[in-house]
Amino acid sequence: MTSRAIRVATDVGGTFTDLVCLETDRVTGRQTIRTAKSDTTPPEFERGVLNVLGKAGIPLAEVDSMVHGTTVIINALTERKGAKVGLITTEGFRDCLEIGRGNRPDFFNMMYEKPAPFVPRYLRREVRGRVDYLGQETTALDLTGLPGILADFRADGVQALAICLINSYANPMHEQALLAAIRRDWPGVAVVASHEITREWREFERTNTAVLSAYVQPVAAKYLGRLNDGLLAAGFDGRLNVMQSNCGVDTIEAARRIPITMVESGPASGFRGAAELGRLIGEPNVLALDIGGTTAKCSLIRDGQVRVTSDYWIERDARSSGYPIMVPVVDLVEIGNGGGSIAWVDEFSKLHVGPQSAGANPGPAAYGRGGENVTTTDANLKLGRISQDYFCGGEVVADMAAVELGLQRLGEQLGLSPVEVARGVIRIANSNMINALKLVSLNRGYDPRDFTLVAFGGGGAMHAAALGKELNVRKVVIPAGAGVFSAWGMMMSDLRRDYMLSRLASLDATAGTLLDTAVRQIEEASLAQFRSESIDPAIVRFERRARVRYQNQENAVDVDLAGISMDAAGMAELATRFTSAYQREYGYQLPNPLELVGLHITAFAATDKLEMERHPVTGRALAEARKGRRLVDYADEGIHDAEIYNSLLLEPGMTFDGPAVIEDPGTTIVVHPGQRVSIDAWANLHIETL
Repeated sequence: MTSRAIRVATDVGGTFTDLVCLETDRVTGRQTIRTAKSDTTPPEFERGVLNVLGKAGIPLAEVDSMVHGTTVIINALTERKGAKVGLITTEGFRDCLEIGRGNRPDFFNMMYEKPAPFVPRYLRREVRGRVDYLGQETTALDLTGLPGILADFRADGVQALAICLINSYANPMHEQALLAAIRRDWPGVAVVASHEITREWREFERTNTAVLSAYVQPVAAKYLGRLNDGLLAAGFDGRLNVMQSNCGVDTIEAARRIPITMVESGPASGFRGAAELGRLIGEPNVLALDIGGTTAKCSLIRDGQVRVTSDYWIERDARSSGYPIMVPVVDLVEIGNGGGSIAWVDEFSKLHVGPQSAGANPGPAAYGRGGENVTTTDANLKLGRISQDYFCGGEVVADMAAVELGLQRLGEQLGLSPVEVARGVIRIANSNMINALKLVSLNRGYDPRDFTLVAFGGGGAMHAAALGKELNVRKVVIPAGAGVFSAWGMMMSDLRRDYMLSRLASLDATAGTLLDTAVRQIEEASLAQFRSESIDPAIVRFERRARVRYQNQENAVDVDLAGISMDAAGMAELATRFTSAYQREYGYQLPNPLELVGLHITAFAATDKLEMERHPVTGRALAEARKGRRLVDYADEGIHDAEIYNSLLLEPGMTFDGPAVIEDPGTTIVVHPGQRVSIDAWANLHIETL
């Protein structure tokens, strides 16, 4: 054992790959933190991870543990770069994927076309057998046709198989038998059964989830394998965990088995970090905003809890109903607006920003890599909000000639000057982000004024003060290390697994027996799985929630079971908690009877999480952190002579007023006129917006 413990977190984004490294002296307990950013390297994403590790000078042979988050899964889905999938389902349900739901967004469009299934009809096959909704077998499973199905799949070049049989959420016995037969008859093929992912009802959603998991399984296995091999070749001999979409981490073995759980691993870690930061600074109610190079993502955190839902859809927008993925995912809104989002003019001479992105290559025009499109980053450079002399932390010489040329090109289409175009880009980008923040707050019955806006990512601090002012939030907080904060969040996460089970029953005095039995079964199975992976059950804790609704309604509400006994009195308390939660969510109550819909059990296994230490105070004067002054265009608030500060020289207790710009190696913080900045004990920036 070395004299120091080293933990590393890496986060692969659409534009940059971020790293945070924490070294702890085993004797003194002193912590040393290193951060780094490197370009993301599609399609060989693991190369970007190894590059950023090398850039930071990490001695991999001494690293105890590493947590990794990635966009590989969501990229494979949205770019259609997964495997060729065959689906096996129950007789009569071959077209479940095609039928889908009647939730088309453009309801009166007679030319509307449903999203094409990921599995064409000729690759969807059926087997005879039936289990009813109570889990009772009504027709025996008949696998006599399976050899022919597998032979056809082989001939058609199928690379992965998905299994989803009717009512397998209630009893997976038929799926288990079919899965075993496939593994026996076709060893080595990637295959996933729906019960391995979720035990919730809804045939279309379960089927689509199984299909998408199979679709990305070979891609994920190949990627994680290459990453693991690259780390081992570089001397790494520690524990490798993978960030999940549920704000927890899991083992690389579990991630390889069910990779669809990583679909939103990057955003989840940032929101987990925001919740921990809120707890640390006494702000449990947080609007979290992550602006990267490609997208902006936001989530609402209430009472320190990040909301996790299984009602998650990809590619859902004003023109498409999208595709459901029934796995636990942090409840977020994501839009195509980031630092690399491209500004463009439509056929009606209207300016737009995003969702197209310049990515890491060629990147914004200012990168000087041949990019000709103006991006949000280029507009910020033009307006002096980002320093031309400290672009990307001083690592890149800004190509202002390319920026000017791109703005002139847009200006000619709009009849505006380059400066006016740049202001328009910033205004539109801010408006898009405001709308996203309203979707997770106002649209769900929450007043933004009751929350603190925590902004991070490379672009979060650039826009946060303006967004906070527009939303009338009391305070904006920019975390220390905001540019790599999602990687920070990974180091604050426990190993987490979610178990969701559908069980329909009246919520009466006898429901406690059903709940108690189901909870025990889930938790015993979970502990057995942890033991099989050499994880000590003693470090595992559970959180329990019941899913309850008014009888015959569609929407259910999750209710915390903490402190509730499984007797008649406990069921009465559960009903009281439900009506309170329903009132908050929907604004009214009903006299209708209640029914239990299901359970959500979360298992946490404790890890060596990062505990943030107070920032040292040297007594440095604020004047020593000043870098100078420059004219900054605040778009809606005119041009101001702003004070420029070096974030690395700011210390706890310092305060100053805007207009100001704070330059950090990973981001730039823009403070508007009339706003006041203070530095807390952990070097986070607090901006009072009112």
